[in-house]
Amino acid sequence: MSSNFLRHYLLRKVEVKRMRNHLVVLCVLGVLDVFVASARADDQYQVTPDVVYGHKAGMALTFDVIQPTKPNGAAVLFMMSGGWFSGWVPPEGFVSPAAPDGYKHFRDLVDSGYTLFIVRHGSAPQFKVPEAVADVRRAVRFIRLNAKKYGLDPNRLGVCGGSAGGHLSLMLGTTCDDGTKDAQDEVDCTSDRVAAVVAYFPPVDLREWVGPNDKFPALEFDPQLAESVSPVLHVTPDDAPTLLVHGDKDDLVKLDNSERILAEFEKQKVPCDLVVIEGAGHGFGGEQGKRASQKLIEWFDKYLAADADGDKANAKTSAAAR
Repeated sequence: MSSNFLRHYLLRKVEVKRMRNHLVVLCVLGVLDVFVASARADDQYQVTPDVVYGHKAGMALTFDVIQPTKPNGAAVLFMMSGGWFSGWVPPEGFVSPAAPDGYKHFRDLVDSGYTLFIVRHGSAPQFKVPEAVADVRRAVRFIRLNAKKYGLDPNRLGVCGGSAGGHLSLMLGTTCDDGTKDAQDEVDCTSDRVAAVVAYFPPVDLREWVGPNDKFPALEFDPQLAESVSPVLHVTPDDAPTLLVHGDKDDLVKLDNSERILAEFEKQKVPCDLVVIEGAGHGFGGEQGKRASQKLIEWFDKYLAADADGDKANAKTSAAAR
């Protein structure tokens, strides 16, 4: 093989690779452009992107806010997390008419008067599960501290998420506290309590998952910390009312995860329910997704309503009496 032929062959391979990469970038940008353009056409919501709620490793921790024209004083915090990877998409897309089926319940929530927060945490692979838990707890504290700014009742916050996001939602529902009153940071002085939780197909005991993991590097942390981030081990009578939604064909996070923590909630007299989606795996689509979304909205309507505080207070009093 001559040197000229070899040189031409190698140059051609480089050029083909460049063209392939260029096309991938164009396709991604094209999808985002369509997504954003469609969302911008709908101006009935006030969207505030990239609100900074903290810093770590020289980077900002952020969430997006989508506010309705007629707010009801309650909010839902969506944990933007899958495999404890936390990414970004244009926030307008959550309430766009062109949003994927799995996002349509967000538009329904906002249309019903809920303010929507899209919460991101320090992402894998750099950050691990305990750090993600600390991040989302700070996000709740920050939102409660600034509730008046957003026109919210701090005692009417709900959280939701799927898979890793469901795990983080359960951690918020089971490990909340009233803040550290002598902390120098006013955010840390604030409670991170939430009033309702909806968790789709969540892992509940990370003692079974912790360790080297090529697919989920966030699980590579000190096994001695696994108990502290396993919500099934932290259920107490004052936990937030919790809805679990799980497919009976989920091969990644087995249905028994939701069944086990449901049993703990029932022991502690925490309002709870489990909706099993027949035939569903690790994710819901079509009619399965519509059913899951309907149950999510019904749960938040029940426990985040303006008159729900009295009912929850009575439930806590009864639980304490028991």
